[in-house]
Amino acid sequence: SRHLVGPHLSHCDPARGDAMSARTAERGSTLAETTIVMAVLLALLFGIIDFGRATYTYAFVAQLARQGARWAIVRGSTCSQLDHCNASQSDIQNYVQGLSEGATTASQITVSQATWSSCPAGFSGHAPGCTVSVTVKYPFSFLLPYMPGGSLATINMVSSSQMVVSQ
Repeated sequence: SRHLVGPHLSHCDPARGDAMSARTAERGSTLAETTIVMAVLLALLFGIIDFGRATYTYAFVAQLARQGARWAIVRGSTCSQLDHCNASQSDIQNYVQGLSEGATTASQITVSQATWSSCPAGFSGHAPGCTVSVTVKYPFSFLLPYMPGGSLATINMVSSSQMVVSQ
């Protein structure tokens, strides 16, 4: 049988009508499914970005430790022409904080340890041949809103570097 539907003629098929009503009933489910999938994909994307930031920060802290040790090895007890000769831990910290750039906050960079050891016989302290070890620490905070508030919300990035005093 033929029924007039709008300007077109169409066949009324009860099976087709049931399928159309079932399709109409599921119309909102694609929006919900899309929302769930997008939330998971965005969480994954921002997680990758945040862990990339963490990797960058650790590499930067390692570079700061190397730069701090390098700065200290040329400012030993026989240094005479450079500023801050016979460098102390606070001198190294001020130098390292001055190297802060990008995503780090200078005031949060700390030199948690600067020690001089393994000196040749007859020498001590900051003498040439002694070993200086510099440890730099920086608290890294994740930007992710869904990170647990416990130990993973802030991670202390720590790196050490050891070099021999040259002057």
